[in-house]
Amino acid sequence: MDDSKKRENFLLGIWGVAAVATAGSLFFSEVLGYIPCELCWYQRILMYPLVIIYGTALFKKDLATALPGLFLSGIGICVSTYHYMLQKLPALNEVGGACGTVPCNSEYINYFGFITIPFMAGTAFILIFVTHLILLKQARGK
Repeated sequence: MDDSKKRENFLLGIWGVAAVATAGSLFFSEVLGYIPCELCWYQRILMYPLVIIYGTALFKKDLATALPGLFLSGIGICVSTYHYMLQKLPALNEVGGACGTVPCNSEYINYFGFITIPFMAGTAFILIFVTHLILLKQARGK
């Protein structure tokens, strides 16, 4: 497989992760009726444009077009990590209760005792960020 096809596959993977994360957040709010807390909104603000950014980069076959996605996903990792810590660390749990209309420390879902919505968002941001870094490293290696 040549480098350009490999790069396209990586971009398609990144776009797929962003699209699934976006669809998942919409499913939780629009189908299941979960009202997003303030930090969930920030994560949505950082995730939703990634579908367009990486879709455009894939369409143009140009990794440079996707550079804003690296920054958005990096910031998203920080927001998701903080949100997850509000839910899971007892010392921060009290702080998350004063987050807004919906407390940021509430857990609509909690699979296996650790998989919450911020955990899933953080996983998506990490996958996007790391894959983008791999693409940048491969592009420099040429």
